[in-house]
Amino acid sequence: MNVKSILIVWVALAAPAFSQGFAGMGQSADGFALPTPEPHFTFPEDHGAHPDFRIEWWYLTANLKGEDGKDYGAQWTLFRNALAPEGGTGWSNPQIWMGHAGLTTPEAHFSAERFARGGIGTAGVTASPFEAFIGDWTMAGPDLNAITLTAQGTDFSYSLDARATQPFVRQGANGYSVKSPEGQASYYYSQPFYEVTGEIVLPSGPVAVTGTAWLDREWSSQPLSPDQTGWDWFALNLPGGEKLMAFRLRHDDGADFHSGTWITADGTPTPFASDDLVATPLGWSETKGGRVPTRWRLEIPAYNLDIEVSALNPQSWMDTSVAYWEGPVRFKGSHAGVGYLEMTGYDDPNP
Repeated sequence: MNVKSILIVWVALAAPAFSQGFAGMGQSADGFALPTPEPHFTFPEDHGAHPDFRIEWWYLTANLKGEDGKDYGAQWTLFRNALAPEGGTGWSNPQIWMGHAGLTTPEAHFSAERFARGGIGTAGVTASPFEAFIGDWTMAGPDLNAITLTAQGTDFSYSLDARATQPFVRQGANGYSVKSPEGQASYYYSQPFYEVTGEIVLPSGPVAVTGTAWLDREWSSQPLSPDQTGWDWFALNLPGGEKLMAFRLRHDDGADFHSGTWITADGTPTPFASDDLVATPLGWSETKGGRVPTRWRLEIPAYNLDIEVSALNPQSWMDTSVAYWEGPVRFKGSHAGVGYLEMTGYDDPNP
Protein backbone atom coordinates (compact mmCIF):
# COMPACT_ATOMS: atom_id res chain seq x y z
CA MET A 1 0.00 0.00 0.00
CA ASN A 2 1.44 3.39 -1.00
CA VAL A 3 1.17 6.75 0.73
CA LYS A 4 -1.84 7.76 -1.34
CA SER A 5 -3.66 4.62 -0.25
CA ILE A 6 -2.88 5.40 3.39
CA LEU A 7 -4.39 8.84 3.00
CA ILE A 8 -7.51 7.39 1.35
CA VAL A 9 -7.94 4.95 4.22
CA TRP A 10 -7.46 7.71 6.77
CA VAL A 11 -9.87 10.16 5.17
CA ALA A 12 -12.53 7.52 4.56
CA LEU A 13 -12.36 5.76 7.91
CA ALA A 14 -10.31 7.57 10.52
CA ALA A 15 -11.00 11.26 10.01
CA PRO A 16 -14.66 11.08 11.10
CA ALA A 17 -13.43 9.70 14.42
CA PHE A 18 -11.75 13.04 15.09
CA SER A 19 -14.62 15.23 13.97
CA GLN A 20 -15.69 16.17 17.50
CA GLY A 21 -12.59 17.47 19.20
CA PHE A 22 -10.45 14.41 18.48
CA ALA A 23 -12.42 12.36 20.94
CA GLY A 24 -13.21 9.84 18.30
CA MET A 25 -16.22 10.13 19.38
CA GLY A 26 -18.75 10.17 16.60
CA GLN A 27 -18.70 6.48 15.73
CA SER A 28 -19.84 3.26 17.31
CA ALA A 29 -17.55 1.80 19.96
CA ASP A 30 -18.71 -1.80 19.36
CA GLY A 31 -16.02 -4.30 20.30
CA PHE A 32 -13.62 -1.79 21.85
CA ALA A 33 -12.70 -1.56 25.51
CA LEU A 34 -14.54 1.13 27.49
CA PRO A 35 -13.30 3.39 30.28
CA THR A 36 -14.62 2.58 33.74
CA PRO A 37 -14.49 4.60 36.98
CA GLU A 38 -11.51 4.26 39.33
CA PRO A 39 -8.87 3.34 36.76
CA HIS A 40 -5.65 1.71 37.92
CA PHE A 41 -2.86 3.37 35.96
CA THR A 42 0.48 1.58 35.88
CA PHE A 43 3.61 3.47 34.86
CA PRO A 44 5.54 3.21 32.66
CA GLU A 45 3.19 0.74 30.91
CA ASP A 46 0.34 3.24 30.52
CA HIS A 47 2.66 5.71 28.79
CA GLY A 48 2.47 3.29 25.85
CA ALA A 49 -0.37 2.53 23.44
CA HIS A 50 -3.73 0.97 24.35
CA PRO A 51 -4.81 -0.65 21.05
CA ASP A 52 -7.96 -2.18 22.55
CA PHE A 53 -9.34 1.37 22.85
CA ARG A 54 -10.45 3.19 19.73
CA ILE A 55 -8.61 6.50 20.05
CA GLU A 56 -5.61 7.86 21.96
CA TRP A 57 -3.14 10.73 21.93
CA TRP A 58 0.18 12.01 23.24
CA TYR A 59 -0.22 15.80 23.21
CA LEU A 60 2.45 18.30 24.28
CA THR A 61 2.25 22.09 24.18
CA ALA A 62 5.04 24.46 25.24
CA ASN A 63 5.09 28.13 26.20
CA LEU A 64 8.51 29.44 25.25
CA LYS A 65 10.57 32.60 25.63
CA GLY A 66 13.25 33.27 23.02
CA GLU A 67 16.69 34.71 23.61
CA ASP A 68 15.37 37.55 21.43
CA GLY A 69 12.81 38.41 24.13
CA LYS A 70 9.78 37.20 22.12
CA ASP A 71 7.12 34.72 23.22
CA TYR A 72 6.62 31.53 21.21
CA GLY A 73 4.54 28.38 21.37
CA ALA A 74 5.18 24.83 20.16
CA GLN A 75 2.91 21.80 19.75
CA TRP A 76 3.80 18.11 19.21
CA THR A 77 0.96 15.60 18.92
CA LEU A 78 0.62 11.95 17.97
CA PHE A 79 -2.88 10.54 17.48
CA ARG A 80 -3.74 6.84 17.25
CA ASN A 81 -7.05 5.66 15.82
CA ALA A 82 -8.05 1.99 15.60
CA LEU A 83 -10.16 0.89 12.63
CA ALA A 84 -11.04 -2.37 14.42
CA PRO A 85 -10.79 -3.67 17.99
CA GLU A 86 -8.56 -6.59 17.05
CA GLY A 87 -5.25 -6.39 15.25
CA GLY A 88 -3.15 -8.16 12.70
CA THR A 89 0.42 -7.73 11.57
CA GLY A 90 1.98 -5.64 8.83
CA TRP A 91 -0.51 -3.87 6.59
CA SER A 92 -3.40 -5.74 8.25
CA ASN A 93 -2.73 -3.92 11.51
CA PRO A 94 -5.80 -1.71 12.16
CA GLN A 95 -3.94 1.18 13.82
CA ILE A 96 -3.82 4.50 11.95
CA TRP A 97 -1.46 7.23 13.16
CA MET A 98 -1.57 10.99 12.59
CA GLY A 99 1.03 13.52 13.73
CA HIS A 100 0.60 17.28 14.10
CA ALA A 101 3.32 19.84 14.80
CA GLY A 102 2.85 23.55 15.28
CA LEU A 103 5.00 26.58 15.98
CA THR A 104 3.54 29.97 16.88
CA THR A 105 5.13 33.42 16.94
CA PRO A 106 3.41 36.76 17.60
CA GLU A 107 3.41 37.34 13.84
CA ALA A 108 2.99 33.86 12.27
CA HIS A 109 1.71 30.35 12.84
CA PHE A 110 3.21 27.25 11.20
CA SER A 111 1.73 23.75 11.08
CA ALA A 112 2.61 20.38 9.60
CA GLU A 113 0.97 16.96 9.46
CA ARG A 114 1.97 13.34 8.94
CA PHE A 115 0.15 10.02 8.50
CA ALA A 116 1.26 6.44 8.98
CA ARG A 117 -0.19 2.94 9.16
CA GLY A 118 0.50 0.74 12.16
CA GLY A 119 2.36 -2.54 11.84
CA ILE A 120 5.01 -1.48 9.34
CA GLY A 121 7.38 0.48 11.59
CA THR A 122 6.58 4.02 10.42
CA ALA A 123 4.89 5.17 13.64
CA GLY A 124 4.28 3.90 17.13
CA VAL A 125 4.88 4.22 20.85
CA THR A 126 6.96 2.18 23.28
CA ALA A 127 6.66 2.69 27.03
CA SER A 128 10.17 1.93 28.31
CA PRO A 129 12.44 3.45 27.28
CA PHE A 130 9.83 5.91 26.10
CA GLU A 131 9.52 6.68 22.40
CA ALA A 132 6.64 8.07 20.38
CA PHE A 133 7.37 8.68 16.72
CA ILE A 134 5.89 9.18 13.29
CA GLY A 135 8.54 9.17 10.59
CA ASP A 136 11.44 11.26 11.91
CA TRP A 137 9.31 13.26 14.32
CA THR A 138 10.10 11.96 17.80
CA MET A 139 9.24 12.35 21.46
CA ALA A 140 11.74 10.15 23.25
CA GLY A 141 13.80 9.70 26.38
CA PRO A 142 14.73 7.22 29.10
CA ASP A 143 11.19 7.72 30.44
CA LEU A 144 8.37 10.21 30.06
CA ASN A 145 9.87 12.44 32.76
CA ALA A 146 12.83 13.38 30.55
CA ILE A 147 12.14 13.68 26.83
CA THR A 148 13.43 15.33 23.69
CA LEU A 149 10.97 16.43 21.01
CA THR A 150 11.81 16.99 17.37
CA ALA A 151 9.60 17.97 14.44
CA GLN A 152 9.84 19.95 11.25
CA GLY A 153 7.62 21.39 8.56
CA THR A 154 8.20 23.30 5.36
CA ASP A 155 9.05 26.56 7.13
CA PHE A 156 9.95 25.59 10.69
CA SER A 157 11.52 23.02 12.99
CA TYR A 158 12.31 22.59 16.65
CA SER A 159 14.28 20.46 19.06
CA LEU A 160 13.19 20.77 22.69
CA ASP A 161 14.34 19.05 25.90
CA ALA A 162 11.64 18.72 28.59
CA ARG A 163 12.28 17.64 32.19
CA ALA A 164 9.46 17.03 34.69
CA THR A 165 9.69 18.52 38.18
CA GLN A 166 6.54 16.96 39.74
CA PRO A 167 4.62 13.66 39.43
CA PHE A 168 2.01 12.91 36.78
CA VAL A 169 -1.44 14.34 37.47
CA ARG A 170 -4.70 12.40 37.11
CA GLN A 171 -7.47 14.46 35.55
CA GLY A 172 -11.13 14.10 36.46
CA ALA A 173 -12.05 11.54 39.12
CA ASN A 174 -8.71 9.83 39.70
CA GLY A 175 -8.02 9.71 35.96
CA TYR A 176 -11.61 9.09 34.81
CA SER A 177 -12.65 12.21 32.89
CA VAL A 178 -16.39 12.56 32.20
CA LYS A 179 -17.29 14.40 28.99
CA SER A 180 -21.08 14.76 29.09
CA PRO A 181 -24.15 14.60 31.36
CA GLU A 182 -24.82 11.16 29.85
CA GLY A 183 -21.54 9.91 31.31
CA GLN A 184 -19.25 9.38 28.31
CA ALA A 185 -15.67 9.43 29.56
CA SER A 186 -11.99 8.92 28.85
CA TYR A 187 -8.90 7.93 30.78
CA TYR A 188 -6.85 11.10 31.19
CA TYR A 189 -3.62 12.08 32.93
CA SER A 190 -1.16 14.93 32.41
CA GLN A 191 2.36 16.09 33.06
CA PRO A 192 1.99 19.87 33.39
CA PHE A 193 5.32 20.43 35.14
CA TYR A 194 7.94 20.27 32.39
CA GLU A 195 10.79 22.76 32.22
CA VAL A 196 12.01 23.22 28.66
CA THR A 197 15.19 24.28 26.88
CA GLY A 198 16.00 24.01 23.21
CA GLU A 199 15.92 25.68 19.83
CA ILE A 200 13.27 26.63 17.32
CA VAL A 201 14.08 27.37 13.69
CA LEU A 202 12.04 29.95 11.78
CA PRO A 203 12.41 31.23 8.21
CA SER A 204 14.51 34.02 9.74
CA GLY A 205 16.83 31.55 11.47
CA PRO A 206 17.33 29.68 14.77
CA VAL A 207 16.28 31.01 18.17
CA ALA A 208 17.32 29.52 21.52
CA VAL A 209 14.33 29.15 23.86
CA THR A 210 13.40 28.26 27.42
CA GLY A 211 10.00 27.75 28.98
CA THR A 212 7.46 25.27 30.26
CA ALA A 213 5.46 22.44 28.68
CA TRP A 214 2.31 20.44 29.36
CA LEU A 215 1.69 16.86 28.20
CA ASP A 216 -1.79 15.34 28.01
CA ARG A 217 -2.37 11.59 27.70
CA GLU A 218 -5.88 10.46 26.92
CA TRP A 219 -7.61 7.38 25.52
CA SER A 220 -11.21 6.26 25.10
CA SER A 221 -13.72 4.44 22.90
CA GLN A 222 -16.94 6.22 23.77
CA PRO A 223 -18.84 8.60 21.51
CA LEU A 224 -19.64 12.07 22.66
CA SER A 225 -23.28 13.04 22.87
CA PRO A 226 -24.87 13.58 19.44
CA ASP A 227 -25.51 17.26 20.16
CA GLN A 228 -21.91 18.05 21.17
CA THR A 229 -20.23 20.04 18.42
CA GLY A 230 -16.68 20.69 19.68
CA TRP A 231 -14.64 21.80 22.64
CA ASP A 232 -12.58 24.64 24.11
CA TRP A 233 -9.66 23.39 26.24
CA PHE A 234 -7.40 25.53 28.46
CA ALA A 235 -4.08 24.56 30.07
CA LEU A 236 -2.87 27.46 32.20
CA ASN A 237 0.25 28.11 34.32
CA LEU A 238 -0.65 30.22 37.36
CA PRO A 239 1.83 32.58 39.07
CA GLY A 240 2.12 30.59 42.31
CA GLY A 241 3.11 27.41 40.48
CA GLU A 242 -0.45 26.07 40.35
CA LYS A 243 -1.89 24.69 37.10
CA LEU A 244 -5.42 24.81 35.73
CA MET A 245 -6.95 22.45 33.20
CA ALA A 246 -10.45 23.42 32.09
CA PHE A 247 -12.66 22.56 29.15
CA ARG A 248 -16.06 23.41 27.72
CA LEU A 249 -17.83 20.88 25.49
CA ARG A 250 -20.33 22.79 23.39
CA HIS A 251 -23.90 21.60 22.88
CA ASP A 252 -26.31 22.58 20.13
CA ASP A 253 -28.81 23.90 22.67
CA GLY A 254 -26.23 26.02 24.52
CA ALA A 255 -26.32 23.88 27.69
CA ASP A 256 -22.58 23.33 27.55
CA PHE A 257 -20.70 20.82 29.70
CA HIS A 258 -17.72 22.11 31.70
CA SER A 259 -15.05 20.29 33.66
CA GLY A 260 -11.53 20.78 34.90
CA THR A 261 -8.88 20.29 37.53
CA TRP A 262 -7.13 22.69 39.90
CA ILE A 263 -3.56 21.47 40.45
CA THR A 264 -1.46 22.77 43.34
CA ALA A 265 2.21 23.63 42.94
CA ASP A 266 3.20 20.24 44.37
CA GLY A 267 1.02 18.39 41.83
CA THR A 268 -2.07 17.65 43.95
CA PRO A 269 -5.21 17.67 41.73
CA THR A 270 -8.72 18.67 42.74
CA PRO A 271 -11.39 18.17 40.06
CA PHE A 272 -14.33 20.54 39.84
CA ALA A 273 -17.80 20.08 38.40
CA SER A 274 -19.52 21.68 35.43
CA ASP A 275 -21.28 24.29 37.56
CA ASP A 276 -18.01 25.49 39.11
CA LEU A 277 -16.63 26.98 35.87
CA VAL A 278 -17.93 29.81 33.71
CA ALA A 279 -16.20 30.20 30.32
CA THR A 280 -17.41 33.17 28.29
CA PRO A 281 -16.12 34.23 24.84
CA LEU A 282 -15.31 37.96 24.83
CA GLY A 283 -13.81 38.51 21.39
CA TRP A 284 -13.74 36.71 18.05
CA SER A 285 -11.21 36.59 15.20
CA GLU A 286 -11.67 35.74 11.55
CA THR A 287 -9.19 32.98 10.71
CA LYS A 288 -8.51 30.75 7.75
CA GLY A 289 -10.79 28.16 9.32
CA GLY A 290 -13.65 30.47 10.27
CA ARG A 291 -14.67 32.74 13.10
CA VAL A 292 -13.04 31.69 16.39
CA PRO A 293 -13.21 33.12 19.95
CA THR A 294 -9.66 34.22 20.76
CA ARG A 295 -10.43 36.24 23.90
CA TRP A 296 -12.18 34.66 26.91
CA ARG A 297 -13.26 35.27 30.47
CA LEU A 298 -12.79 32.31 32.85
CA GLU A 299 -14.37 32.33 36.31
CA ILE A 300 -13.98 29.77 39.10
CA PRO A 301 -15.40 31.40 42.25
CA ALA A 302 -14.25 28.57 44.53
CA TYR A 303 -10.64 29.52 43.76
CA ASN A 304 -11.21 33.28 43.47
CA LEU A 305 -10.21 33.07 39.84
CA ASP A 306 -11.53 35.65 37.38
CA ILE A 307 -9.25 36.12 34.39
CA GLU A 308 -9.25 37.36 30.81
CA VAL A 309 -7.45 35.01 28.39
CA SER A 310 -6.16 36.25 25.02
CA ALA A 311 -4.28 34.61 22.17
CA LEU A 312 -0.64 35.42 21.50
CA ASN A 313 -1.52 35.14 17.81
CA PRO A 314 -5.23 34.97 16.90
CA GLN A 315 -4.33 33.34 13.57
CA SER A 316 -3.10 30.09 15.19
CA TRP A 317 -5.20 27.86 12.93
CA MET A 318 -3.88 24.33 12.39
CA ASP A 319 -4.33 23.96 8.65
CA THR A 320 -4.41 20.17 8.76
CA SER A 321 -6.76 17.46 7.51
CA VAL A 322 -8.60 17.62 10.82
CA ALA A 323 -8.45 21.40 11.27
CA TYR A 324 -8.69 23.30 14.56
CA TRP A 325 -7.29 26.29 16.46
CA GLU A 326 -4.30 25.69 18.76
CA GLY A 327 -2.01 28.31 20.20
CA PRO A 328 -0.35 29.96 23.21
CA VAL A 329 -2.34 32.40 25.33
CA ARG A 330 -1.74 34.99 28.02
CA PHE A 331 -4.08 35.85 30.87
CA LYS A 332 -4.55 38.63 33.43
CA GLY A 333 -6.99 39.59 36.17
CA SER A 334 -7.10 37.83 39.53
CA HIS A 335 -4.14 35.77 38.26
CA ALA A 336 -1.63 36.38 35.47
CA GLY A 337 0.39 33.96 33.38
CA VAL A 338 0.59 31.98 30.16
CA GLY A 339 -0.85 28.76 28.81
CA TYR A 340 -2.37 27.06 25.80
CA LEU A 341 -5.82 26.98 24.22
CA GLU A 342 -7.29 24.42 21.83
CA MET A 343 -10.63 24.97 20.08
CA THR A 344 -12.33 22.45 17.81
CA GLY A 345 -15.55 22.44 15.82
CA TYR A 346 -15.21 26.00 14.52
CA ASP A 347 -15.00 25.06 10.84
CA ASP A 348 -18.24 26.93 10.08
CA PRO A 349 -17.47 30.55 9.02
CA ASN A 350 -20.66 31.60 10.85
CA PRO A 351 -20.88 29.52 14.07
